[in-house]
Amino acid sequence: MTSAVPPKGTGPLARREARLAWGLLLPTLSAVALVVILPLLAIFWISVKPVELADLRAPAPVASEQMRGRPSDAGDDATWQFRIRNSSPEEVITGVTLRDALPLGFMPGEIDPRCTLSGSDLFCDLGDLDGGQRETIAIEGTVSQDYFDNETDVDDVEPVLTGEADFILTNAEFTFENFARLFDSRDFWAVIWATMFYTIVGTIGALVVGLFAALLLNRSFRGQGILRGFFLFPYVAPVIAVAFSWVILFDPFSGSVNALLVQMGVAESSINFFGERPLALIMVTVFEIWRYFPLSFLFILARMQSIDTDMYEAADMDGASPFQKFRYLSLPQLMGILSVLFLLRFIWTFNKFDDIFLLTGGNAGTRTLTVNVYEQAFELSNIGAGAAVAVVILLCLLAFSWGFFRFMSREEGL
Repeated sequence: MTSAVPPKGTGPLARREARLAWGLLLPTLSAVALVVILPLLAIFWISVKPVELADLRAPAPVASEQMRGRPSDAGDDATWQFRIRNSSPEEVITGVTLRDALPLGFMPGEIDPRCTLSGSDLFCDLGDLDGGQRETIAIEGTVSQDYFDNETDVDDVEPVLTGEADFILTNAEFTFENFARLFDSRDFWAVIWATMFYTIVGTIGALVVGLFAALLLNRSFRGQGILRGFFLFPYVAPVIAVAFSWVILFDPFSGSVNALLVQMGVAESSINFFGERPLALIMVTVFEIWRYFPLSFLFILARMQSIDTDMYEAADMDGASPFQKFRYLSLPQLMGILSVLFLLRFIWTFNKFDDIFLLTGGNAGTRTLTVNVYEQAFELSNIGAGAAVAVVILLCLLAFSWGFFRFMSREEGL
């Protein structure tokens, strides 16, 4: 009689190993959830809410306290004053109350009708505060010698304020107005066009220039290491330094490039490279290609140097031309790394913000989706609209990634 053998992977040892594996992965999964998933959920949440920059702080009553009158001797008159305001310019705070302790040595006279004094405890009922409303509570009185002996400071005890208000970030109010306004905007499709041109041309250009540079340096010669170091300079140099170098070089008034073009007779007058349409978009795309081709160059060169040289020797014996060797031998070997680089560079370029912002600030037709996020959220103080643009960016990248992997899997199947 044979005993039943449990299916593979379902025994006690396998279950213990699975629990151990999940336990080891738990810190990583938690970090991913905190760093990636939670911010994404927050962006989706904010995108369907009418949130402005001033709405990020929950509405709350704010009070400042001071002793007015500057008493210098016992018996001098003084005013214990509170300035209360609603921190929100729009939301109403209901049931606002204030509690504080009577300053030592201060003897109050007439009390504000909204306040009561029980021993040394002050309580004030201010009712409702409209958006941006300000109130003042002034309690007249005199000071005794204890006020000076104890060096009383009204700031020693902070007043306690309470109140209830509707916080737009946590309430159940949702709207698709941000997306409707975004797609109805006349500039939105121009922004999409600028983004796609900048991303596609910049990505393909960086790959082509990197491939060309790798072909040049895929051989041994004197000074090869120094030349490779020069090729890496655009990528490793600080972006703010190289961006302002380009702005200075191509400046229409004092730039060296314009001066050279005019003296050579190529241009009759100075050209505003970063201030005219569509030249500004072309220039920021060229900058993207120049700055990031070294990354493609490194990966492609490393892959080329790992290709077996025997088939090149066989191709030489068969009389293959250099172009034929590249077309039928090198390129098929490089397709894997080129596809990975295209995916990464497309995503990174689509999300690029700092290069365009430093060169043009998004002007002259160079406003991409990432620059639009900044303008909506911070220049126009519309956080909800900025989040809506960020959601559009995410959906575009998800659609591109899905199409890319679908195409690649089909090509591999062929």
